[in-house]
Amino acid sequence: MRVLVADRIAQSGIELFKSHSVEVDEKTGLTQQELIEIIGGYDGLVVRSDTQVTKEILNTGINLQVVGRAGVGVDNIDIKAATEKGIVVVNAPSSNTVAAAEHTIALILSLVRHIPQAHSSMISGRWERKNFMGTELRGKTLGLVGLGRIGSEVARKTGPFDVNLIAYDPFISVDYAANIGVQLVDFEYLIRTADIISLHTPLAKDSKFLIGKEQISNMKNTALLINCARGGLIDEDALLDALHNGGITGAALDVYSEEPLDKSETYDHPRLVLTPHLGASTSEAQDGVAKEVVEQMLDVMEGRTPSYAVNAPLAPAETTKEINPFIPVCISVGQLISQLLDGQPESLEIVFHGDIAKYDTLVLRASAISGFMERSSEERVSFVNATMTAQRRGIQITERKNENLEEFYGNLITIDAKSTKGSSHISGALINGEVHIVKLDGHRVDIIPSGKPWIMIDHTDRPGMIGHIGTVTGVNDINIASMQVSRENARGPALTVLGLDEEVAQEQLEAIESIDDVNRVRVAHI
Repeated sequence: MRVLVADRIAQSGIELFKSHSVEVDEKTGLTQQELIEIIGGYDGLVVRSDTQVTKEILNTGINLQVVGRAGVGVDNIDIKAATEKGIVVVNAPSSNTVAAAEHTIALILSLVRHIPQAHSSMISGRWERKNFMGTELRGKTLGLVGLGRIGSEVARKTGPFDVNLIAYDPFISVDYAANIGVQLVDFEYLIRTADIISLHTPLAKDSKFLIGKEQISNMKNTALLINCARGGLIDEDALLDALHNGGITGAALDVYSEEPLDKSETYDHPRLVLTPHLGASTSEAQDGVAKEVVEQMLDVMEGRTPSYAVNAPLAPAETTKEINPFIPVCISVGQLISQLLDGQPESLEIVFHGDIAKYDTLVLRASAISGFMERSSEERVSFVNATMTAQRRGIQITERKNENLEEFYGNLITIDAKSTKGSSHISGALINGEVHIVKLDGHRVDIIPSGKPWIMIDHTDRPGMIGHIGTVTGVNDINIASMQVSRENARGPALTVLGLDEEVAQEQLEAIESIDDVNRVRVAHI
């Protein structure tokens, strides 16, 4: 076996390869063309964030079995292309947890006690005790946005400081949060209430600029904001404006929308602490990451199942034809129910109806969980870790099979989700090779995922209802691509589903919800 290490990793990882008789070549700083020219001679490739593992590289790597990302994020690897080529991608999501949590706490302490500013003053020959009056963490409310691995570790480590811990995470059970001393709250309450706000959530389409001008304006003017998670979660222009105008008291950043940080001189503010993406930069973390990713790669090369596979064969070869077409159905049902379920999730039951229930549905179950979890987990959810990831967040996973064909759709995949505020039931089917959502909380619907917004309106069926809804969308120049109404009986409970061509603002949703006999309005993207 031969492995190419294209980005620098700790020597412990190299030695672990060699102890398993793997030949290792360390060649860092290669251009894309240089990598393409040599990758065909290797069974494994190790990268960090510098090397882009493109489709062309993967196609050229005729002997590649595995690509290892020494870290968490895999944005620099073409996962789809790797999966199509049967190349397993693994990462190391757990080894930097303590380092990132400790760096977060270091930044919090630096802010409340003015440590960087006091140091700068001292080495400039000044003794300015009166200028650096600090505050204590004791008694403060620390708001954590996200309770994944790192957010949970921050909670555990700050508890002894006698802080009041609150968190927003729609994919964590109440029991899990309570066990680590955290009270779950909604996002708006956290923003308004917390003295210190620390971000620990992945960057996704719906979390881009999660903290923007509006959110900052709702914070206490004494609030401190910390981001050691992902660049792009904070609108940095809005943050700088707030600091200069007294909107909040201070902030500390370790990650940025663009890295390396451009125009860093514009970030010069006495209450802003900056570090150059150091969250995982400890010798222990780097040693652990190297060992963890190498262990995953050795598992693949030696025929074992890795613990942290980012992708994997979509289904056993003998059932690929029967199972693989239903993977996007499972993902879409999971994605939709994650957006429509109110409250904190407690359990998911995944039900397979029809012929697909006769097969091993491990990959389908994992695909459903992956769709449900994808907006919340800092690690990529795969068939290897899907159930474990959900259970670690306190969500109970069960599966049920019914080999009888469903009356209208033949094969049907349903997720029954329960939360602290109720339940939701969504079913999907494959019709002419296309994904269709066919049942939504007892109503028959026909939703074809488009990537655009869908509005679900629960209301009482009565004359004029559609006209009122159309008036709101028309006045606000919202183009409706499709509309369907599902009802149990005339003038009874009904569900109207609108497929839109453009995004809808919160005030427009509120205008629809204010219509007489409208009970609830929800929006989702699938």
